[in-house]
Amino acid sequence: MSTTIQHPAASRVATHHVRLTRRGRLVVFTLSLLAILAVGVWLAAGSVATSQAQPTEVIVVGTGETLWDIAADVADDGDVRSTIAEIQQLNDLDGGMVAAGQRLRIPLA
Repeated sequence: MSTTIQHPAASRVATHHVRLTRRGRLVVFTLSLLAILAVGVWLAAGSVATSQAQPTEVIVVGTGETLWDIAADVADDGDVRSTIAEIQQLNDLDGGMVAAGQRLRIPLA
């Protein structure tokens, strides 16, 4: 006599691969590009200066004048140090050195 043992058949897991048509690939590419562009615009918006342009005047540095002298004339009883900082920012100056004949933009009081 022989005995037969039946084992349940192993179920196969169906694997479905997503296949995009040419149009589908174009849609995915376009949406990805728009998402990247939106993130770029969002990040760039944070770096834009929010203050309005302040009115300035251009002066020529005289012989023997220092940045402190110029800022003191412009400050009108205000804080000279903050005026120096404004002048440095307006003219992209790294330090406090100016030369005779140099043109500087100064804030109007």
